[in-house]
Amino acid sequence: MANSIIQVENLSKKYIIAHQQDDSSRYRYKALRDVLANRAMSLSKKFIQPNGKKMPNPSREEFWALNDVSFEIKQGEAIGIIGRNGAGKSTLLKILSRITEPTKGQIVIKGRVASLLEVGTGFHPELTGRENIYLNGSVLGMSRFEIKKKFDEIVAFAEVEKFLDTPVKRYSSGMYVRLAFAVAAHLEPEILIVDEVLAVGDSAFQKKCLGKMGDVATKEGRTVLFVSHTMQAIAQLTKRCILLSKGNIQFDGDTVKAIQLYIAGQKTFNEQSAYYEAPLNKTGNHVAWARVYASEGDGIHSWGEPITFEFALQVTKPHESLWFSFQVVNELRQAMCIFWFYDPQAPYRREPGTFIVRCEIPKFRLYMGSYTVTTWFSERRSDTLLENLTEICPFEVTMHNIEREEYQWQADECTYLEDAVWKTVEKY
Repeated sequence: MANSIIQVENLSKKYIIAHQQDDSSRYRYKALRDVLANRAMSLSKKFIQPNGKKMPNPSREEFWALNDVSFEIKQGEAIGIIGRNGAGKSTLLKILSRITEPTKGQIVIKGRVASLLEVGTGFHPELTGRENIYLNGSVLGMSRFEIKKKFDEIVAFAEVEKFLDTPVKRYSSGMYVRLAFAVAAHLEPEILIVDEVLAVGDSAFQKKCLGKMGDVATKEGRTVLFVSHTMQAIAQLTKRCILLSKGNIQFDGDTVKAIQLYIAGQKTFNEQSAYYEAPLNKTGNHVAWARVYASEGDGIHSWGEPITFEFALQVTKPHESLWFSFQVVNELRQAMCIFWFYDPQAPYRREPGTFIVRCEIPKFRLYMGSYTVTTWFSERRSDTLLENLTEICPFEVTMHNIEREEYQWQADECTYLEDAVWKTVEKY
């Protein structure tokens, strides 16, 4: 198409993986004669083969990092590229950045490409920050006048003015990334490619970078390719996403659907779901099982939708001061909200059995991300902790159901404790 800035057709990349055949010689020193002997043996196998048949080489294996990948990107699009480790994301970006050559296929790129694939990309460690800015601009084909025009803006964004004349080899990884991103984003390439490297920076700088990439795509009409394992950042920046799996495109389309497929695949891989069940041989007062009823099922919940947390309390020793509570915990193991259940008339305080307790929240408003549940079952009067379960029932919160312009203020809202509605205890 006329407005396509990147066209990829049947792209494939093959690597040769070497395997150690003899573990006993793994750490043995190799002399020159060993190298020459091995080389001669490999040549003899290649050219002098019985019956003219090609002999397999068990010490070498072909690995296709990318296999027959095709897609098209229009000018001004912000595209997310996601997938598990080893899916082929970094390989794809390296080929698009012309760092490595494809084995097969064709790529057509219109315009200058600025890449930030790892800490130190395009920087010379012996040069100062100032010198590296001009070096990077020259590599992108910009004149000294064009670079000088953007120089103050780059330095202000990177916040490294104090160390501008210091060799970058003395920079911390965070300073390195700040300057590298500022250079890549401000020197006006037609295509900006950013890998997971932004994870090195602090949270404030990551937010700043996401805002800049959004401006690059929406306000300046340039193209952004963004790789991240943080689905929150992918959802905020992109509307279209490419999901890679084992070197192939599993899905190419709406970001919401891509994230759902990615999360579902992760849960299948990790054999996790929003469900917990206690071991069969467990006795005493404890949580027999727990479940999170998310709005979209399969442990995926839409921001602002109703959610239900259900617990089965196994009581063998009733007590008048039994107390149950739970927390929702984020990926950093920080408690986002806590809910208590204490009912003086609860039947499990008077008789043994399994009792179902449900906590419904009409509008569950936690920020997009991954969460788990932590529970406490205790005797309030004696302050005796009967059971404490941590990191059970993992689930994800997505924010695809709200408009992009409302994203920022909506995301800052939280779930209030008074919203929780505890249902009557039922005997199972």
